This record gives sequence, structure tokens and C-alpha cells, in this order.
Amino acid sequence: MKTNVELKARIKELGKQAADYSRQAIQVFDTDREQNRTLMRQAYESSKRCQVLIGELLRRQSQS
Repeated sequence: MKTNVELKARIKELGKQAADYSRQAIQVFDTDREQNRTLMRQAYESSKRCQVLIGELLRRQSQS
């Protein structure tokens, strides 16, 4: 089980990763639609994992 500090660090990391994928997707939008789709999918997946961890962190904090 990860500590709250580790969860916060992972949340921050996944949020940054999702934003980076999204920025990259925007940059290739006009030139490579398939790459754009792949990057946006990765951004979505990172965002969903981040949301799950935020939910876990909130659940833990409400139990404390």
C-alpha cells in the first residue's frame, strides 16, 4: 500500500504525463492524424489513472 505522499507524487506525475501527451497530440494534429489519435488515447488513459488515484487519496483522507 502506498503512502499518501507517494500517491500525491504519482498523481502529479500522471497529470503531467497526460498534459504532455495532449500537447504532443495537438502539435501533430495537422500532419499525422493517427499519431494524434494515439497520443490523445494515451492522455486519456493517464488522466483516468490519475482520477482513480485522486479518488483513493480522498477516500483515505476522509477515513483519517
